[in-house]
Amino acid sequence: MSNSPFSLLILLFYTIFVSAHPPEDTIYTLRVPTLEETSFDNLLSFGYYHKSCPLFESILHRKVKEWIQKDYTLAASLLRLHFHDCSVRGCDASILLNHDGSERTAQASKTLRGFEVIDDIKEELEKHCPRTVSCADILTGATRDATVELGGPYWAVPYGRKDGLVSIAKEAEMVPMGHENITSLVEFLQSKGLNVLDLVVLSGAHTTGRASCGSIQHRLYNYQGTGRPDPSIDPKYLSFLQRKCRWATEYVDLDATTPRIFDPVYYINLKKKMGLLSTDQLLYSDPRTSPIVSALAAAPYVFKHHFAVSIAKLGNIEVLTGQDEGEIRTNCNLINAY
Repeated sequence: MSNSPFSLLILLFYTIFVSAHPPEDTIYTLRVPTLEETSFDNLLSFGYYHKSCPLFESILHRKVKEWIQKDYTLAASLLRLHFHDCSVRGCDASILLNHDGSERTAQASKTLRGFEVIDDIKEELEKHCPRTVSCADILTGATRDATVELGGPYWAVPYGRKDGLVSIAKEAEMVPMGHENITSLVEFLQSKGLNVLDLVVLSGAHTTGRASCGSIQHRLYNYQGTGRPDPSIDPKYLSFLQRKCRWATEYVDLDATTPRIFDPVYYINLKKKMGLLSTDQLLYSDPRTSPIVSALAAAPYVFKHHFAVSIAKLGNIEVLTGQDEGEIRTNCNLINAY
């Protein structure tokens, strides 16, 4: 077998998905797990709203499409909002609660966007299906539809999440912000039931969206206190970023090549030393993740397919589904008044 990126991909999935002690007559093939094969050890269901709110998906699709057509950057914002939500107390819409001391008020949440999209969808759904569709389900489904709008994969989302009643600002500070090392990122995702492959695949969401210049200025001017730029940045890309980011309040695309399209060019950029965040570029230098970067850069279909699988896993983290767990908020910003 040649040492090509696709060969690495075959070896990668061979290692992950083939059992350690197979029968002697087993025939090995490259096979990525499908969403239908993903088990949900809770009460989530793909047909949860078919009877109680049959218009849910059509309203969701229409509203997300309208918002993304007005501002394509909202797609990446919804992805990030979903990640922040699921990273704290699971996917329970706790990030949407807007009160003193909530996750939404934390320093780590100050650049989050997309709240108005969820509010708009919720308002429309309350007209057709009062007290039926949770804000957690809306955010999860909207993330899927926003991804599709930029050319990303479609995945079937199981529904039935309840909305959480607790949201604490200090807990939001645990969410990775782009300055961590790979070990920290791996350990964080493992604590959520995700693995190294999920880390690299979900990082591919940075094929769209923007970051504030303030979040990368340390790489441009004073990397690790040296008074010099980060040497892992391509010189031409560094020159561009230094011109673009004279002011910390400016924004720069995470993917310098195709920022409006959901594609694997993000991984190609990493191989060219054009990762915007330090956590992005480290994926290509760390031996645990660099072979996966090379493999996904060479296999667009596999990236999109497994992104669907990995983000479906993300959306299933610590969901609230029991009778005595959470509620269905009538306003995503507030806990219901009883």
